[in-house]
Amino acid sequence: MYWQEEEERNAPLIPDDVVDLAFSIACKTLPLDHAYSLSQAVQEVLPWLTEEEGAGVHTIHVAESGNGWIRPNETNAILHPSRRTKLRVRVPKHRVEDAKNLSGKTLDLDGHTVAVKEGSVKLLSDHPTVFSRYIVTEGFASENDVLEEMVQQLKAMGIKPKKMLCGTETILTTPDKEIRTRSLMLADLSTEESVTLQMKGLGSHRWLGCGLFIPHKDIKEVKD
Repeated sequence: MYWQEEEERNAPLIPDDVVDLAFSIACKTLPLDHAYSLSQAVQEVLPWLTEEEGAGVHTIHVAESGNGWIRPNETNAILHPSRRTKLRVRVPKHRVEDAKNLSGKTLDLDGHTVAVKEGSVKLLSDHPTVFSRYIVTEGFASENDVLEEMVQQLKAMGIKPKKMLCGTETILTTPDKEIRTRSLMLADLSTEESVTLQMKGLGSHRWLGCGLFIPHKDIKEVKD
């Protein structure tokens, strides 16, 4: 018998220049449209957030469904976070210790309290498919216009997109105006492209969670 073990492949090294801090939270209810109130509450603790390139606040995501729960779509709907729900903040490496000041704080989101517990550092992903829940689309007449603009911005970052898919429109409310956004998924990225996109983000309003990318299931599953 001849038996040769397959050579062990080294996992790609993911840089830690920009990371996510994932905080456990205690929160009974949360408004569906909480991007603005969350960003303001976080900035009260981390006033430097909007000045740091790549930094931003992920909206608190609650599963679409489970145990009979169906995520509502109405603008004034209320979410019910589970014990596993996290608050995630994306920060550059040199701000990690500063960002940990969120631990122990209680955030007020339009009357809904979010008690922030311990946080842990999460490296960005090398997954070839990434997804942003919100890309600002103000000033674009159509989905094709959005995609064409994103292609240009990606190429300027050294990323050559192969597959992109726009999702449904979401409107984020702020005291000044309503901000129109769409979700955006990219697939078949190289490890370097995926990490670069997560580090730099795309478009504006990172403090509202816009333009922040996270790993996602394959685009073929979504398209089907």
